[in-house]
Amino acid sequence: MRIAILGATSQIAKDLIKCFLEKNDHDLTLFARRPDAVEHWLSSVDHSNRPVISNFDHFSTEKTFDAIINFVGAGNPATALAMGRKIFETTRQFDQIALDYLASHTDCRYIFLSSGATYGSSFLVPPNMHTHATVEINQPQPADWYGISKLCTELNHRSLDHLGIVDVRIFSYFSRSQDLGAQFFISEILRAIHNRSTLEVSSDHIVRDYLHPVDFHQLIEKVLASPFENRVLDCYSRAPVSKKALLQFMSENFGLVYKEAKKNGLPKINTKVNYYPTGKQASSIGYAPLYSSLEGIEIEARAILDSLPKQHFLE
Repeated sequence: MRIAILGATSQIAKDLIKCFLEKNDHDLTLFARRPDAVEHWLSSVDHSNRPVISNFDHFSTEKTFDAIINFVGAGNPATALAMGRKIFETTRQFDQIALDYLASHTDCRYIFLSSGATYGSSFLVPPNMHTHATVEINQPQPADWYGISKLCTELNHRSLDHLGIVDVRIFSYFSRSQDLGAQFFISEILRAIHNRSTLEVSSDHIVRDYLHPVDFHQLIEKVLASPFENRVLDCYSRAPVSKKALLQFMSENFGLVYKEAKKNGLPKINTKVNYYPTGKQASSIGYAPLYSSLEGIEIEARAILDSLPKQHFLE
């Protein structure tokens, strides 16, 4: 299958590209704003099938693709927050590139990487496919724009129901290519383990569902092989994990030292309580995740920590 990947510099895109190259089943064309960064990364990847690497300016309706996968966006929460409403225009701009292509190639599949943030709630209960989105329409804050951009894009896709567009919602994702400097809870945990420092944690209860790259690859392959349709799918591992269970697991298996911070010690940044999906619609196309959140984290965290210099301390 001839696949165009938009946003090839993102972490999750690179993980999928590596899986594709290992299987050597597809003819890939990688589009990025910084093709040189993709070239540099690929030089460190063991592969025999050489993908085409190109700037977005070279994307054209004259090219022939069987599928487009769009990864363009802000993977780091700090980046998304800093972009604010600008992320809305960025999402719209690169989505339109794909839609313009589909206008003249109606048999091409389009997979858009969306997010659980489309639901827009505080997730007091985990969402399912009947959960309504809640959107701040009067005075959206910088943190709201990421979810709003994904929601608006999804709604536009549903209106184009004659096209084969599948929106794939990621809730949480973790792999050995994780940026340990990013503002993710799992990154904070790994920094504390590596630096042998004590991690201060808040007492709030949260539950997350960490998708493993192997399961993400499986899901994408299932979508590519499924009947031509227009729909949305929530991504999920074999089982989510609570913060309490994750901290205990990392303490017992990796030596994490942590303590509960005082109530006025740490600001509460993330209000998403049960940020994991309960809808399993992806099973209808044969998706069956291999790893639970904890199993995936153990595999990838061990790979990260084993690769770090013993005396290196992360800032």
